[in-house]
Amino acid sequence: MNERQREYFKRKLAAWKQDILREAQDTLAALANENPNHPDLADRASSETDRAIELRARDRQRKLISKIDAAMARIEEGTYGYCEETGEPISLRRLEARPIATLSLEAQERHERKERIHRDD
Repeated sequence: MNERQREYFKRKLAAWKQDILREAQDTLAALANENPNHPDLADRASSETDRAIELRARDRQRKLISKIDAAMARIEEGTYGYCEETGEPISLRRLEARPIATLSLEAQERHERKERIHRDD
């Protein structure tokens, strides 16, 4: 991977992280402004369900931020774009689709097959 490609992925990851953080701020503002006192039980239950779903989504986003940070650290270290399992380069198409990928497509498929086998036991 050349310097221009590394810079491209660094900017892409940074923009992705900023979008996630902006969405999180919007969610916090919306949750803070929400009226928790609904006189109707069905409305209250619906509101609580929506809130729980939103908080779970934010938790997944929080975990995603740590993966983005790890990918940015790999860019700085010079290991970004290489499979953690095989050491082979990860294709640019895969990195474009999943910039936080740590495994090549082949290694990821092997990993998922093993997971499926163990899950079926």
